[in-house]
Amino acid sequence: MNSIYGLIGFPLGHSFSAAYFAEKFAKGKIDAAYRLFPLPQMESLPALLQQFPALRGLNVTIPYKQQIFPFLDSIDDAAKQVGAVNCITIRQEKLKGFNTDIIGFKNSLTPLLKAYHTHALILGTGGSAKAVQYVLQELNIAFTNVSRIQSKNAILYADITPEIIQNHLLIINTTPVGMFPQSEVFPLLPYASLTNQHLLFDLVYNPDETMFLRQGKYYGAATKNGLEMLYIQAEASWEIWNSE
Repeated sequence: MNSIYGLIGFPLGHSFSAAYFAEKFAKGKIDAAYRLFPLPQMESLPALLQQFPALRGLNVTIPYKQQIFPFLDSIDDAAKQVGAVNCITIRQEKLKGFNTDIIGFKNSLTPLLKAYHTHALILGTGGSAKAVQYVLQELNIAFTNVSRIQSKNAILYADITPEIIQNHLLIINTTPVGMFPQSEVFPLLPYASLTNQHLLFDLVYNPDETMFLRQGKYYGAATKNGLEMLYIQAEASWEIWNSE
């Protein structure tokens, strides 16, 4: 086989990327494979690279988008600014990191924005949240981070009042809360304060409609899941792997 690509993270269940690239390679008669590599710890990466010398690119998912940095030889400027990497090229044993969450989120979100979407709540503070922050800064949308843990850079879920919801018409979930198989779980927010001017964006794509989005829809908000974002990211990864 000419080239291998794959996904690292832990744990890895059903992967959109594996199915997407398998179909892409089959349709395009591309001599390549995409594999899942569940790594219990980031320190297992060098051994993985030795075991699979045909690896040409990797996607990176939870919880390694930030932990990957010490293992990289170089980092794209945007990924460096974001502080998170979810795509890696491997050339002559050199690893370079990129962030395709940026283009995926921006291109999926932008068509839905209205003039009144000037303030956002970002649920979560991990690697995906950092890409979301980067995009919102580009779009001149002010944001407040929400975390389960007390921090100077974020408010707690318990701090979110109806007034805060009314003043933040864009709410983005960057956490895995509500992802299959825990599909009945959702972030604790005063959903009854939502209006038809609110836009709820969930980076989760499985299930198609999370409880977070279902609550939003019930109260009249516009909603969007993370599936289109994933398609855009996958194509961006493929372009990076074939241009670097």
